[in-house]
Amino acid sequence: MQASSVLFNTKPILAPIYAGNCYGKDNRNFTPNKTQLNRTQLNKPVAWRHSNRHRCSRAYLLNSKNTSKIYHHEINHENQRVSCFHCFKRKQIGIKGFTSGFFADKSTFHLSKLKPNKDEVGLHVSCATVGPNEPHAASTTWPDGVTERQSLDALDPEAERREYEQFLRLELPSHPKLHRGQLKNGLRYLILPNKVPPNRFEAHMEVHVGSIDEEDDEQGIAHMIEHVAFLGSKKREKLLGTGARSNAYTDFHHTVFHIHSPTSSKDSEGDLMPVVLDALNEIAFHPKFLASRVEKERRAILSELQMMNTIEYRVDCQLLQYLHSENKLSKRFPIGLEEQIKKWDADKIRKFHERWYFPGNATLYIVGDIDDISKTVDHIEEVFGQTGTESEVGAAPTPTAFGAMASFLVPKLPIGLASGLSHERSSPNEQSKIFKKERHAIRPPVQHNWSIPGIYTDAKLPHIFQHELLQNFSINMFCKIPVSKARTYGDLRNVLMKRIFLSALHFRINTRYKSSNPPFTSVELDHSDSGREGCTVTTLTVTAEPQNWQNAIKVAVQEVRRLKEFGVTNGELARYLDALLKDSEQLAAMIDNVSSVDNLDFIMESDALGHTVMDQRQGHESLVAIAGTVTLEEVNSIGAKVLEFISDYGKPSAPLPAAIVACVPKKVHIDGSGETEFKLTPEEIVAAIEAGLKEPIEAEPELEIPKELISAEQLQELRFLRHPSFIPVDQEKVSKVYDEETGIVQRRLSNGIPINYKVSKNEANSGVMRLIVGGGRAAESSEAKGAVIVGVRTLSEGGRVGNFSREQVELFCVNHLINCSLESTEEFICMEFRFTLRDGGMRAAFQLLHMVLEHNVWLEDAFDRAKQLYLSYYRSIPKSLERSTAHKLMLAMLNGDERFVEPTPNSLQQLTLARVKDAVMNQFVCDNMEVSIVGDFTEEDIESCILEYLGTVKERKGLERAQHYNPIIFRPHTSDWQHQQVFLKDTDERACAYIAGPAPNRWGLTFDGKNLRDSLSNSATFEHVNFDQQSGGSENAEKGVQGKLRDHPLFFAVTLGLLAEVINSRLFTTVRDSLGLTYDVSFELNLFDRLKLGWYVISVTSTPGKVHKAVDACKSVLRGLHSNQIAPRELDRARRTLLMRHEAEIKSNAYWLGLMAHLQSTSVPMKDISCIKDLTSLYDAATVEDVYVAYEQLKIDDNYLYSCIGISGSQAGEDATDSIVEEELVEGLHNIIPVGRGSSTVTRPTI
Repeated sequence: MQASSVLFNTKPILAPIYAGNCYGKDNRNFTPNKTQLNRTQLNKPVAWRHSNRHRCSRAYLLNSKNTSKIYHHEINHENQRVSCFHCFKRKQIGIKGFTSGFFADKSTFHLSKLKPNKDEVGLHVSCATVGPNEPHAASTTWPDGVTERQSLDALDPEAERREYEQFLRLELPSHPKLHRGQLKNGLRYLILPNKVPPNRFEAHMEVHVGSIDEEDDEQGIAHMIEHVAFLGSKKREKLLGTGARSNAYTDFHHTVFHIHSPTSSKDSEGDLMPVVLDALNEIAFHPKFLASRVEKERRAILSELQMMNTIEYRVDCQLLQYLHSENKLSKRFPIGLEEQIKKWDADKIRKFHERWYFPGNATLYIVGDIDDISKTVDHIEEVFGQTGTESEVGAAPTPTAFGAMASFLVPKLPIGLASGLSHERSSPNEQSKIFKKERHAIRPPVQHNWSIPGIYTDAKLPHIFQHELLQNFSINMFCKIPVSKARTYGDLRNVLMKRIFLSALHFRINTRYKSSNPPFTSVELDHSDSGREGCTVTTLTVTAEPQNWQNAIKVAVQEVRRLKEFGVTNGELARYLDALLKDSEQLAAMIDNVSSVDNLDFIMESDALGHTVMDQRQGHESLVAIAGTVTLEEVNSIGAKVLEFISDYGKPSAPLPAAIVACVPKKVHIDGSGETEFKLTPEEIVAAIEAGLKEPIEAEPELEIPKELISAEQLQELRFLRHPSFIPVDQEKVSKVYDEETGIVQRRLSNGIPINYKVSKNEANSGVMRLIVGGGRAAESSEAKGAVIVGVRTLSEGGRVGNFSREQVELFCVNHLINCSLESTEEFICMEFRFTLRDGGMRAAFQLLHMVLEHNVWLEDAFDRAKQLYLSYYRSIPKSLERSTAHKLMLAMLNGDERFVEPTPNSLQQLTLARVKDAVMNQFVCDNMEVSIVGDFTEEDIESCILEYLGTVKERKGLERAQHYNPIIFRPHTSDWQHQQVFLKDTDERACAYIAGPAPNRWGLTFDGKNLRDSLSNSATFEHVNFDQQSGGSENAEKGVQGKLRDHPLFFAVTLGLLAEVINSRLFTTVRDSLGLTYDVSFELNLFDRLKLGWYVISVTSTPGKVHKAVDACKSVLRGLHSNQIAPRELDRARRTLLMRHEAEIKSNAYWLGLMAHLQSTSVPMKDISCIKDLTSLYDAATVEDVYVAYEQLKIDDNYLYSCIGISGSQAGEDATDSIVEEELVEGLHNIIPVGRGSSTVTRPTI
């Protein structure tokens, strides 16, 4: 999907864990015009965001990474689509390891009044309101015997102070449901019962070995073992078809094999737990290193190495190398070295496995729907008990603190589904020998040069990394200190104070600079723990146009100094403390809705960092207990220490930066001069930092924050003026349509706005709301290309509504825990809100939506910024192999239609503020809108908000104009355009390719005007497929059931989805596993709802020498479904995969928003309630013959199949810039090349 996915004036202080200015959005992930074609593979920044599997991780105050950077990446992101709202996870500023617990729905509490000062320490905790209906109410008494005192006079100040200090030294409570144990052979295990999702569990085997354990001639061998052991397991293969998913990764210190499985299966004899554990046992401890499997995985890893080697990855490696130049972390990236990977034989690999892979060096994590822990322990003992213990005696040693951290120190490398081999055990004597030899070995911890005053006095000059594929200037200043384990209330208190302090900096930077041409593109401050690196790292990152780099550094240093010198204000302290407590309380209420994988990831990382593991409720209660003790003086004192390496740079008392690294282009474009060599020296960088230290600074003024955006008087006046009411929804004159099975209510307001809502208890005290407006980029005219996407960005950049400033609106959202996003797609403009139902949060969200619809503000400077960002994005295309390849293919396939690619500089020059405003607001017609809401509200409350805030929106007409769009045409057959190439000059060789062609839309409508559902009843028989011998299942083959599917509006959506799963499986098996031509290949469908067309895309990465063969192999798989018929087992596997995803997401409010979308949309007339109610039965009803009906609608012949191959290297033919028509340059920002440590520290998932 093409998207301008930007936060609308709400960068919640609680959300990203870094402090930064990116004009209201994290520009590291800013992809203004991301096409469906490159949804999963293009524009992947170094600062990887957590995948959707981490959506509940915000429940934990102490995140190991306070930014959106993580140190692993899994290829098969199921939910990598661009959406209005990027998975509502709040990444916290602080140290990961603490769950900021959860409060019950109706519980209330008063903050304790503990505020120690020089004269007296008060010790008072007010009682909470707790009743029989409030089982989750937090206790406000002192934990573990600390006596609550209501009268301060009862104690003298000294006794009070001692008691307070005693409280801070108390250990935090441990998770009450977490069961830990250890087998006689040393295998440690952790078990946590968790009911979300039901009837499923996670089993992760973490072997404490990674790239840090490799010798000089073994670089990458741990990753190689991960691949060979995982994909060579026959027992893992037996899980295929059960609904289980599996994968693996490698980092600096760990190799992790994980399986996500149902608790039982129709085809299994009862419990699947022993089967899963047996597979993990074979993978980790008894793999067979056959030469054939080694060669297959060698090819895959070499392909993976080239695929990963983007400019972002290379920047990432540079940062890590300089940050850890004093230790092995700087030269042990898990992916390994190409020349060594090519040499190892099976014997070399086996010997490394024998040294490190044994039970005493591993930990098993099991989290899921487990009713009987003792039974699970029995399974563990039965499967693993005899491994490695044949002649072993004695207990396994406790791992060192370093060993615990090790698992998170390095990049994780992925594996995949493929054929495997039976396991082969070592002889008992050999096993015993290995176990005795290695289990007692003590690994020396990684030695760091800490950024602590007085330890090191030799300051390092900044390092400079220049490359022709870089476009922007960026600089990173690093500070490195030991990890502070969060184990006591005092530790937690320090984390909270840092969080408050950095929240203030985040907001200030994000709101202070709003001029049209600020000196920087983004400024971010990240303070976070890294288990993988074994340290806490504070990073100041400044990104700017090369010509503005000096001023950008000055401003960033100035802002850091301002906060360090003057601190946060009383208002900021109260505001952010209150927001943190509200967020924590909200998360506590969701304790029963956190997924197993989120709980498991949290436990693994907390253990690695040495933090106490608490559940969400314990975390919240602990936070409440210490919140009242926080003082302004202490917050400013502890926060100032975090910033000293910047604010006091050069002073003897200041900690030395661990490293300063600038990443810069080799050439820059100067208006009137063209390309000019970019030069700078380390001394110039130091001078710029010192200049920032001399800039004058003033204290931060207090801001007035609105309590409401619409007053009661204004609302009353609007109600009198507009007379809001509900009108009939359908022709039967029914004003309220309620579906009992789904719980969905359909309403329509008198101004024409249709409303869908669902009361849901799945996410306690929270709700989501989405406004969908028909039109999107498809409605752009030929005279105003890019108007919609630039207009949406302009509205977001301005961030103002009515008479309220951007700062006021942002703080209003912070106070009410509202997260809001705005995006444009090819078909729609969408606005989404996440909100809490506590303290008027829902009404606040409705007020904001009302103000956006009625009192939006369009600013010239916001328009300038939006235009500049899209200009720079366009000009960055030639710097990226994937993006330039995709761009060229889209233009070829869609006959140069600019609505599906980035607007050109010439198009951007033609735009005006008035034109982009009209392009957007012409779509905001009442009967062209639809609002859907899902949440834990009452019917009375939601309908009151709907009437008061949406019913009072002024009625606007113009549906016909809003829904008009120029036809979209696939380019007629011309061989010159159908098969193209892109060449990119680069120091390293890489290759990628995209293959695409037409498909119907979700409802069976095609680009040539056909409605395929009209001909379903007369579907042609396919003589080349013997369907009589290939029924899709005994029940599914019944004609009545099949007829229901073919008559249903979702026929093509369901069958094409199943077809995509089958094709993906075959692509992996053939192109990756059998032929060894790629590491990553995928088939995706873009099925539009409103537009009468769709397309499919195959994306494949390879090497320059193999990419043409890989493209041919992909085409053969795509076209080979007739000669190699789809088997019933393939369809069954695809069906289980899709149903499993549906079942896993069905308790998510956001997922329900997606299901409800377009229920009453005039532009999507075929969508009705049956599309939600019948979804699972339609998947069950689909047969192989149905899938072939859908397959016949894909245009895969030579007349319609388009491909583009991209190749980079020092000998590349033509430059990629030749594939993009150069426009007259417009002065503006260049592309933001994201930087950060992350992708180099963990390998990709094996599959």
